[in-house]
Amino acid sequence: MSNALNGKVAFIHGGSRGIGAATARRLAREGAIVAIGYAASAVAAEALAKEIKETGAHAIAIKADATDAAALTKAIDSVAERFGRLDILVNSAGVLAVAPLDQFTLEDFDRTVAVNVRSVFVASQAAAKHMKEGGRIINIGSTNAQRMPFAGGAAYAMSKSALVGLVKGMARDLGPRGITVNNVAPGPVDTEMNPEAGEFGAALHDLMAVRRHAKADEIAAMVAYLAGPEAGFVTGGDLLIDGGFAA
Repeated sequence: MSNALNGKVAFIHGGSRGIGAATARRLAREGAIVAIGYAASAVAAEALAKEIKETGAHAIAIKADATDAAALTKAIDSVAERFGRLDILVNSAGVLAVAPLDQFTLEDFDRTVAVNVRSVFVASQAAAKHMKEGGRIINIGSTNAQRMPFAGGAAYAMSKSALVGLVKGMARDLGPRGITVNNVAPGPVDTEMNPEAGEFGAALHDLMAVRRHAKADEIAAMVAYLAGPEAGFVTGGDLLIDGGFAA
């Protein structure tokens, strides 16, 4: 590892599992102090923080419910106050509800928007207050913002499409301060939410150029690049890492 993030403080919103957990490990290996935000997975978040600390890096777990704007803002503020700075925000919290349009409940629609869109805005607004030049805001979007090839995914695709516009606008707002804002847009990733061995794995691979799921570490590597000093001129982007799903 390059230790490119030595001295940086990162808040991983939705960091206890999947892509968020892989990102926490990767940023810690690059030298960052990592705060792992979680909503309900306290045991997983604490175990991950312990695992990272055993490598000699610094990590904490902190409760940050994506659906509670005040609690999420308070968690981010507390991390900045504890460490005296906040340099990197990774918005990795997300939910996936799939159902045909005539069966999709308004409750699921509202939760999709609350977690996948509203919480990203809330967390970004809170984090930006603490960031100085060189700050980084990185969202985990989805290739489904560009291609939704199966029925039932309308609300999810809409939520990830919303992040594209949000990123472009926030990049304009924060660019003059030297803060970059980007989406990382994965295709299928082998996580609990979408396991490669699951019932949809083979069908998804048929839509791809590289016929496999990504590893969470592969997504984390792109996040680490965007978080580092070499990506200072990358902002407003929706960066596909999808094995050709949208090609």
